[in-house]
Amino acid sequence: MAQSRRLAKLGAYLRPHWREATLGIIALLIVNGLGVYIPLLIRSAVDRLSGKFSLDQVIYLALQIVLLSSAMWLIRMASRIWLFGVGRQVEFDLKQRIFEHLLKLEPSYFANNTAGDLISRATSDVDNIRRLLGFAVLSLANTLFAYALTLPVMLSLSVDLTLASLAVYPVMFFLVHLFSDRLRMEQLDVQERLSDISKLIQEDVSGIALIKIYSQEENERRAFASENRELLQANVKLAKSRNTLFPLIGGLATISSFIIIWLGATRIANGTLAVGDFVALLLYVERLVFPTALLGFTITAYQRGEVSIDRIEAILTVTPKIKNVPEVIHLPREQVRGELRARNLSYTYPGSTTPALDKVNFTISPGETVAIVGAIGSGKSTLANAVPRLLDIEPGQLFLDGVDITKIDLADLRSAIAYVPQDSFLFSTTVKNNIRYGDPVSEQQDVEYAAIMAQIHPEIINFPQQYETIVGERGITLSGGQRQRTALARAMLVDAPVLMLDDALSSVDNQTATAILRNLSGGTQRKTVVFITHQLSAAAAADRIFVMDKGKIVQTGTQIELLQQPGLYRTLWSQHQVEELLH
Repeated sequence: MAQSRRLAKLGAYLRPHWREATLGIIALLIVNGLGVYIPLLIRSAVDRLSGKFSLDQVIYLALQIVLLSSAMWLIRMASRIWLFGVGRQVEFDLKQRIFEHLLKLEPSYFANNTAGDLISRATSDVDNIRRLLGFAVLSLANTLFAYALTLPVMLSLSVDLTLASLAVYPVMFFLVHLFSDRLRMEQLDVQERLSDISKLIQEDVSGIALIKIYSQEENERRAFASENRELLQANVKLAKSRNTLFPLIGGLATISSFIIIWLGATRIANGTLAVGDFVALLLYVERLVFPTALLGFTITAYQRGEVSIDRIEAILTVTPKIKNVPEVIHLPREQVRGELRARNLSYTYPGSTTPALDKVNFTISPGETVAIVGAIGSGKSTLANAVPRLLDIEPGQLFLDGVDITKIDLADLRSAIAYVPQDSFLFSTTVKNNIRYGDPVSEQQDVEYAAIMAQIHPEIINFPQQYETIVGERGITLSGGQRQRTALARAMLVDAPVLMLDDALSSVDNQTATAILRNLSGGTQRKTVVFITHQLSAAAAADRIFVMDKGKIVQTGTQIELLQQPGLYRTLWSQHQVEELLH
């Protein structure tokens, strides 16, 4: 069942390129046809010249063989170009499909599947399928044609010699069958070890500063050495199996030639076999040695490809949990007012029994600035992730301008909400390109205006190349506060009606954070701002404050109102003031 499913997948990969694959296979058929005809030509020439030698006939025969061999070579090259080209095309298609599919998946998928493993599948495993659909298809088709065209001619020349020479071949196929499962499991082990190494390298490169801060170079070296040793052992184990099987196949194939020589010489001596037939049979057996020995390499390519198909399909068959409903509602950004409403909003993370959001209710008016405060783990970030549908929430719980967000077109919803998460991720490009990531064709003055609003412009103009300064991987050359404000400028440039800040100013001082919030909430084109923060001084500037605890909103009101009533906010404010005094 699994075998037929994999073959069906291979067929699906090949289908868009069937013309090139067909041309390559037809070319191989012609090559093998010529390969059968040339020994017959030599056979008739040997029989003819054994009676009467003629130099002109020898020259004519030699020219024929040279021309036919040259034609064979050219057609074989064409077949390789077509079939290997198909492998490359499938490689391109698969990489494109994997990348596009990954872009559709929700963030939780990437929390459960490491970047190193996904990179390994998109490179190493795709490369194995390319080899399978290039080299393996070519060698398999070549072997089938070689046997299908050569065996009938050999049998017509001598049935008993042909059967005797092929007597070792059942043993060969039994060996192949015996080793197939073992090779597949060993190949899977190699690819999983390779994936583990990719994951470790990716993590260590990303966390190199942390490794140096804690002086863990030696521990990481040992960890890599351990993973590398396991990969070496897996490769050695696979190599031993292959180096046991393939020489056995080649040796058994070569025995066929010895059988023909031994029996054929006896037949020629007693006059029951013509010299020309003997030469032709010997050439045909030699023709079958290479395709038969090549079966071993084809098996390896197939075993690798078989494992890789499963690993790639494990990505491609994942259905995105967050996607558009069949009757999607389009909501153009210019029509969005920015009202947010929650009605008994609840969400529990997979594998957890405690709800992260527990029947949350609120209404945020268009243009209102709301700060959300609370202890760590109270559900603030979960709420922030729910609004742009980064979480798979149930319908009928969260609304934008009165429309259920699960029914709004995802592209429209996310273009209406500019979201700055806790992790201010920056790309390894210029400051300018990072700020205009949401609108890559923005003019310089728009980029600078967004940077001014985010209170980062004065620092950017002091950078070596100002807005053309490369920030390094994940923005490593910038401080935490600079990264956060650059990410905020990126969100502000798209000018979305709703702005979500998930503790996005935690590395910025209270004065700067308050100035940024004042910029956001001022002007005639006011945005709806949801500001999740631990900085209560900045939260005090908001129109309203929501206080969260254990997945619920336990208090709402202005700064003055909340300080006048006993509860969690007053406790948090007292702690905040003590911290301010200590600083």
